[in-house]
Amino acid sequence: MKTLRGYLGRQVVAALVFVLFGFLALFAFFDFINELDDVGRGGYRLQHALAFVLLGLPAHIYELMPIVALIGTIYALAQFAANSEFTAMRAAGLGRRQALATVARIGLFIAILTALVGEGLAPAAERLAQQLRLSAIGASVAGQFRSGLWLKDSVRGADGQVERLRFVNIGELLPDGTLRDVRVFEFDVEMRLSEIVHAESARYAPPDAWRLAGVDATRFVETRVGSDAPVLRAEQLHPAERLWKSDLTPALLGVLLVQPDRMSALSLYRYVRHLQENRQNSSQYEIALAKKLVYPLAVIVMMALALPFAYLQARAGGIGYKVFAGIMLGIAFHFLNGLFSHLGLLNTWPPLLSVSIPSIGAFALALGMLAWVDRTR
Repeated sequence: MKTLRGYLGRQVVAALVFVLFGFLALFAFFDFINELDDVGRGGYRLQHALAFVLLGLPAHIYELMPIVALIGTIYALAQFAANSEFTAMRAAGLGRRQALATVARIGLFIAILTALVGEGLAPAAERLAQQLRLSAIGASVAGQFRSGLWLKDSVRGADGQVERLRFVNIGELLPDGTLRDVRVFEFDVEMRLSEIVHAESARYAPPDAWRLAGVDATRFVETRVGSDAPVLRAEQLHPAERLWKSDLTPALLGVLLVQPDRMSALSLYRYVRHLQENRQNSSQYEIALAKKLVYPLAVIVMMALALPFAYLQARAGGIGYKVFAGIMLGIAFHFLNGLFSHLGLLNTWPPLLSVSIPSIGAFALALGMLAWVDRTR
């Protein structure tokens, strides 16, 4: 029996790796095509786009693993059914419960790997990818603190040389892309402070500027009186609006601030606590945190859902039909996962319950299918 479980495990893992590489190649291709639009912007070159796509692969591994587990397991088990190997395994004593336990052990191992990728590798690679992208186009992420998001922005001349440096503090980024409580600290190339700008809000004005409203600016100007040493003079400016040119876009900022699914569970936990301490709505981030905890377990559920396909012989449908059914089930699970997350947010359901409903439903379906195929044989 140990030999049978080992053989089954090796074949399932090999199928998972095969399907995962296929999905990653497909997603990497589309990501690369999408990045080609920005090649040539600032210092962003083809090699930067390729590195950005490669650094995005760990996030795709985490997002795709439940679907990969379902399709890969269906593929491996359908192969067994087509070659009558699974019939021989059952004749050798591999019962339904033993098969489910074997698949669950494999799924637990894959789920642990998925959790490690989602918690450690994917967030770090995502941050590095964004830093690479922003620095190539003239800006880089400095970090996220309680005061908001800090970024470094560069102003380049026609020759491509840096003329001014800016340190930008964004207090809040709303889902529609509006910035609130924006502070810009501008320095010359010798790192001398030249201007401080504070704006109550900012809206993006395509293609490369932000329209600041409620502006208070302090400009520092050096003046000379005779042969004396230069004197630093401050000028106060209060325009109603001001156009601020920058390579920072809502899409870039949205990845860093608005999309909590890209954060690690630890970062989400800290951010939820920060929002709660400041009496802000943290429901979206609480649901994202609950999803981070539950999502790896979906791998086990998907592999259990694939097990009934092993009991269907080749005459009940070829491997292609079964894999297609697995793809449809995986897509349905993916959409239901997102649907119940949004329903939980709208209806203020407990976060853990709203993200667990699709997995609970899929596991119930797996047990029901196993009972059905067992009765029909």
